[in-house]
Amino acid sequence: MDSKLSYAVEEAFIRLHEEGVIYRSKRLVNWSCTLNSAISDIEVDKKELTGRTLLPVPGYTDKVEFGVLVSFAYKIEGSDEEVVVATTRIETMLGDTAVAVHPQDPRYQHLHGKYVVHPFCDRKMQIVLDEFVDMNFGTGAVKITPAHDPNDYEVGLRHGLDFINIMDDNGFLINVPEPFLGMKRFDARNAVLEAIKQKGLFKEIKDNPMVVPVCSRSKDIVEPLLKPQWYVRCSEMAREAAEAVSTGKLKIIPDFHLKTWFNWMDNIRDWCISRQLWWGHRIPAYFVTVDDPSVPPGEDTDGKYWVSGRSEEEARQKAAKSFNVLPEKVLLRQDEDVLDTWFSSGLFPFSIFGWPNENEDLQVFYPGTLLETGHDILFFWVARMVMMGLKLTGKLPFKEVYLHAVVRDAHGRKMSKSLGNVIDPLDVVNGISLEGLHAQLLESNLDPVEMERAKDGQKSDYPNGIPECGTDALRFALCAYTAQGRDINLDVNRILGYRFFCNKLWNATKFAIRGLGENFAPQNRAQLSGQESLVDRWILSRLCCAVEACDVGFKNYDFPGITTAIYNFWLYELCDVYLECLKPVFSSSDEAAIQVAQETLYTCLDAGLRLLSPFMPFVTEELFQRLPRRSADAPPSVCVTSYPDITEYCWQNEELNRNMEFIMSIVRTIRSLRADYNLTKTKADCYLKCLDTETAAMVTQYTTYIQTLSSSKSVVVLVTEEVPEGCAVAIASDKCTVNLMLKGLIDAEKEVAKLTSKQSEVQKVISKLREKMSNPDYVNKVPPNIQESDAEKLKQSETELQKTEEAIENFMKML
Repeated sequence: MDSKLSYAVEEAFIRLHEEGVIYRSKRLVNWSCTLNSAISDIEVDKKELTGRTLLPVPGYTDKVEFGVLVSFAYKIEGSDEEVVVATTRIETMLGDTAVAVHPQDPRYQHLHGKYVVHPFCDRKMQIVLDEFVDMNFGTGAVKITPAHDPNDYEVGLRHGLDFINIMDDNGFLINVPEPFLGMKRFDARNAVLEAIKQKGLFKEIKDNPMVVPVCSRSKDIVEPLLKPQWYVRCSEMAREAAEAVSTGKLKIIPDFHLKTWFNWMDNIRDWCISRQLWWGHRIPAYFVTVDDPSVPPGEDTDGKYWVSGRSEEEARQKAAKSFNVLPEKVLLRQDEDVLDTWFSSGLFPFSIFGWPNENEDLQVFYPGTLLETGHDILFFWVARMVMMGLKLTGKLPFKEVYLHAVVRDAHGRKMSKSLGNVIDPLDVVNGISLEGLHAQLLESNLDPVEMERAKDGQKSDYPNGIPECGTDALRFALCAYTAQGRDINLDVNRILGYRFFCNKLWNATKFAIRGLGENFAPQNRAQLSGQESLVDRWILSRLCCAVEACDVGFKNYDFPGITTAIYNFWLYELCDVYLECLKPVFSSSDEAAIQVAQETLYTCLDAGLRLLSPFMPFVTEELFQRLPRRSADAPPSVCVTSYPDITEYCWQNEELNRNMEFIMSIVRTIRSLRADYNLTKTKADCYLKCLDTETAAMVTQYTTYIQTLSSSKSVVVLVTEEVPEGCAVAIASDKCTVNLMLKGLIDAEKEVAKLTSKQSEVQKVISKLREKMSNPDYVNKVPPNIQESDAEKLKQSETELQKTEEAIENFMKML
């Protein structure tokens, strides 16, 4: 409602009205009787019913029945013959003005041109022929209520039928006979049904799956009502908007939204912009009455009797000129309605810079480059900004549109107070108890039944409340979640996992800073000295890969790709591998190696924090402030440092990456063997049997790192030599077999006894599963998901049996 923006809204309306793009018309609108206003399509929730359902409606004590189809008969004029029709809104039959049949339907050929008689008033209704009727649905005859149904409205226009409005703005019946006159619409529903039964015209009532339109704000049932409103012609603007995307001038990301865009643009209808609200931009249009007998009184829907103006005086002058009378002969009445909020929102990209006035801000900042918003308002806002921008400025308001997903709960449900599944971001950031969540419900307007249901939902999803996760973890999670596409199923446990990631960052950086020491001063820029160890060069290579992945990700709006690259670098490469490999270095007396390692570590910390900063600004700022600077004039904050660039971090080494991945497969295999034999604290000798001398030579270079990362006592590389007896064996790859010396470390006889018992148990499980699955009726009678589960259990059990038997065999060799 800022004066600058209000002026732009007024100017836009007047220009479009003078051009004929905005016009006055009486059409069906979505009407909320509770709000006393037309509402936009986005404010209408589609509630799907499978059959008879009782729904609460504002203003009614008892719930109202929906999801049923009532069949009744109309008598043919001058005959005992009748035509049976059906409706889900029996009260609207009071506004029927015709019955439609398909022109090719043989059942009604003899009724062409005839009339039916309305049972409650002196109204003859023509039987019209229209191909929109589905001959195979119901009786093939359809009641037509042009003033209260969108399809019937079109039929009414095609056949010139009467449009009888039977409902006022509050939902009370008008223009109907007694005793229905003045009844509330859903009270009339029951009264009409009873009256039809008394007339002997009732046929049947049955369940009917249907969609009920519900006002998202008032929860009222939306009524289609005929109202004179202002409309925007959209066909030409939509064509230009669609063309902008198809020619590549406007890019929509992700591109799977393109189908929705073109579907809307190709099938667009004129836009109703009138709203009956107490707030908003009042429509600058005036209805004209001329105090001159030569000018007949006008109708509300006649566009000739409406003028727009920046002031009443301007409108008066326009009207006087249009009707060729003196200004003092003109009486004006300004429209009391306000404009749809999306009208002013559609002007936003240029109205904020002072449009329609040409100024420096408008020239410099319009058009923009990128719009980021939710996909659910692609049409309601994005399309209208594009159409308005092209129409009023001749320019696209932006070059790219990035559409984020809509946040839902962990089960994929839309967040709703009545379900108790609304997640307040602040509650995720700060944490809240279950009692606190319950207390929030008391501030809502839920009825007691919904209140209990909501509490049960909260108790189920958050039995211990929502833990404190922090802002950084929430932001990182939402960016990582964008891979889910149109919707984000938000699981608080995953956000909590990213909070633990923050803890890992904190502890790792603290350890690293201790390793750097108090007097460490980094070089002026990140560069290789040539003295780096294998693991130094590897971590720098992995850093470069992360920088490249982030660069590509930002260019393609692939935020999950970016978060995955940063997460993997910090957690699985820097913390799990490199920092562990540095511990022996920092505890050694090799000053040269320590200095090189410190420089490498600083480069990783500095770049790693800068990579992460846009997603976790708070924890990265805190840690960045604890790092020494490369120079005195370095930026004071991580948020104003340059983002790591691939031209600066250009030390990728694919061979080193492949070799280290091979080494890590060996380490993981050793760790797996240690876990299998419960060697949690005991170190064992490890023998690596390599396929050839080339593999052995490469592995030998990494034996120190293998020993450190796998907690081995020693690592020996073999090619042709025999492996000592008493080892547990596991295959790391086709080129290397891991042999872990167990002899003397464990009680082989005791282990054999334990494994034999386990072998027996697993064999019993396998036997039962095979017996169950071999039953002749198994395939036909057991649900597919159970069959799939059984097959997976059998596979796991067979693998477990194989491993158990191999372990027994190994231990037997030690006896």
